[in-house]
Amino acid sequence: MSQRDFYEVLGVSRSASLDEIKSSYGKMAMQFHPDRNPGDKESEDKFKEAAEAYEVLSDENKKAKYDRYGFDGLRGTDYHQYTNMNDIFSSFGDVFGGSIFEDFFGGSSARGGRHRYAGEAGSDIKIKLPLTMEEVCTGARKSIKIKRLVVCDSCHGTGAKSGSSKKTCHTCNGAGEVRQVQRSIFGQMVNISVCPTCRGEGQIIAEKCETCRGDGRVHGEDKIEINIPPGVESGNYIPVSNKGNSGKNGGPDGNLIVIIEEKKHDLFLRDGNNIIYSLSITFPQAAIGDEVEIPIINGKHKLKIEPGTQPGSYISLRGKGIPFLNSNTKGDFIVKFNVSVPSKLTSREKELLMELADSDNFSINGNSKKGKDILNKIKDAFL
Repeated sequence: MSQRDFYEVLGVSRSASLDEIKSSYGKMAMQFHPDRNPGDKESEDKFKEAAEAYEVLSDENKKAKYDRYGFDGLRGTDYHQYTNMNDIFSSFGDVFGGSIFEDFFGGSSARGGRHRYAGEAGSDIKIKLPLTMEEVCTGARKSIKIKRLVVCDSCHGTGAKSGSSKKTCHTCNGAGEVRQVQRSIFGQMVNISVCPTCRGEGQIIAEKCETCRGDGRVHGEDKIEINIPPGVESGNYIPVSNKGNSGKNGGPDGNLIVIIEEKKHDLFLRDGNNIIYSLSITFPQAAIGDEVEIPIINGKHKLKIEPGTQPGSYISLRGKGIPFLNSNTKGDFIVKFNVSVPSKLTSREKELLMELADSDNFSINGNSKKGKDILNKIKDAFL
């Protein structure tokens, strides 16, 4: 990403109109075009920088975000840095009606090799990758198999039968596009469209490859190794460059997009980077305390239950939860207490509970009668 102010790059003011921005970009594109400055790395960099600036300032939404927040405002948009000349020609080659380069370089011939014959980029492939909570906490290395389009071994991606070759498209004469001139009250209107015969390639196959039937690609299968960092969550995705479908006619391969899905855990519930565990304890354990061993993620932990633990209360084990992505910090492991009430009681157990109802420690706000009434209701429920 260029770090120079985009208005400074194009030499226009912040109040410049779209026509002024377009005109300035056209002049710079002509000045620093690589065909006019062969082998000049500085000119090539300025050519790319101007394209980046024009991409933002010619788009109303991107321009508004850039004007308000600068480069930070472009994060999360589809703005990208241009590293490939073909991308620039593809994005802006026809932006000024035909091409901003045609007048200087004499029609479409100068950019035909760069743009039309550059090949078609392969499409991206998206897959979902389920992970356990344990894998989310520790990170994982996964080996997956994907089905994708790969270059045909028989024709090496040309689509032509062995011994055959491509020939110039007779419809567009190699231009990759067709033009139709229409007369109207406003004068001549030129409509430019992709050639229907060669689909913009400028060439057609004389004899198609029997293996791929002229596509240049066949269905294949790849085994991909993917490193999953700790702390990912559902909806996160990991791009794997050039592992999507292969491009056509030498075009770049697409990418593999691995989308994370979290499996439901039998014991634990995720809450952000915290893990919640519901622990059922008995009434005596809640009243007099105890020490128990509980499961935590990838291990065990001895937990002290304090006397007088109330139903619904919880304690936090610091740093025993899920790591934050790209950080050494972890969330907490939260233990929530549920007091288990027995569904059946023996006669002796009932007697003991009734005795306890008269104790001051089992009273509510100092009223032992209320405590006894509550225990009577419990007793009636079990009878």
